[in-house]
Amino acid sequence: MAETDRTTVEPTRRAYLKYGGAAVGGGLFAGCTGNGQPESLSAGDASTDSGEGGDETVEDTSYSVTMAPMGEVSFDSPPETWLTFLSTYGDMGIALGQAVGLKGIWDPDTVPVEFYEQLPGVDVSFDDVAAIEGLDKETLYELDCDLHLLDPNWLGVLVDDWSQTDTEEVADRVGPFLGNYIRRRGDDWHDYQYYSLYEAFEIVADAFAQPERYEAFASVHDDLQSTVQASLPESGDRPSIGLVSVNSDFEGGSFYVYPVQDGNNHKQYRDLEMRGAFDDHIDGGYAQWDYERLLEIDPDALLFQYGLSHVSAEEFESRMDTLRDDPVGGQLTAVQNDRLYRGGSSYQGPIINLFQTEAAAKQFYPDAFGEWRGIGDTPADEQLFDRQRVADIIDGER
Repeated sequence: MAETDRTTVEPTRRAYLKYGGAAVGGGLFAGCTGNGQPESLSAGDASTDSGEGGDETVEDTSYSVTMAPMGEVSFDSPPETWLTFLSTYGDMGIALGQAVGLKGIWDPDTVPVEFYEQLPGVDVSFDDVAAIEGLDKETLYELDCDLHLLDPNWLGVLVDDWSQTDTEEVADRVGPFLGNYIRRRGDDWHDYQYYSLYEAFEIVADAFAQPERYEAFASVHDDLQSTVQASLPESGDRPSIGLVSVNSDFEGGSFYVYPVQDGNNHKQYRDLEMRGAFDDHIDGGYAQWDYERLLEIDPDALLFQYGLSHVSAEEFESRMDTLRDDPVGGQLTAVQNDRLYRGGSSYQGPIINLFQTEAAAKQFYPDAFGEWRGIGDTPADEQLFDRQRVADIIDGER
């Protein structure tokens, strides 16, 4: 749609938006009204409209949810079509049984669909979902979604010259925004409330009018957390683990390394009380090291972030071979003891988090949780959560 045509578009969406946050410099949102806590889903009271045609009862089905930075977001009815950027919120929508309405997501090839394939009867395909390589108004108008599951302030960081005016225009003429950048904490531009994975998930569930599915998922998550906590080895018995990006330059010997961070990106590692080998050696969110610096720290194990989402098993092994063949890399304890693991995606929602928590538990502590055999290769009696139960929740058979 051409820029000049947008002024003629009427706001015909079922979902509409009310922002409670005040505008600040740069035109983005500064938190939400009140205490920023999510409101419970509540339908309006039924009302009676006695028009000329006689008595007619019209039920008010509008409801609202609240999330920083948008404030209150109101809906006439549950959104049917939606898009997201990072698969964190995409995974939430899929968990809530809304996969059919997903119209756009960033780089579907990096979503670990192998996890969904382990859920009996659940069919998740991105064949008809647009790959959003860039977010601009043209794309949002073209996809024409009832709901945009992303943080509009992060959109202002991601897209040059994006402003509050652009956000309000799209919200009015297409559909509202709902989301909070929960991936990590500490970004300079994010000066409002953060949410945990399940705090954000509950609000999204209310937006889709699916509180029962949320409660069911929260129960599965709580059961997994209880299982993990009951069998975690004592701190002194846990290996030190170095977190490295699988997208590093193995040939050139340049590695992106991370501490175990606050935020949703490393949730499973914090839940497993991982001993991050690099935590005390990095000032900030990441560092870039060579083989020699890795050997100076020399963790018991190396975990390669994005190894389960951005590369195939064959590509991963090829990179590990490069590491093993390097004269310095080959000296690493993790190499010599064959403790090189495919790590999870940092863009995890509730489904992906269940699988990635199980994978990490088995990789780090095989004596406590059983051997990690790879995606789809864990025998039923060694699984840490019930796949059928998760599939039933997604399918609405709770």
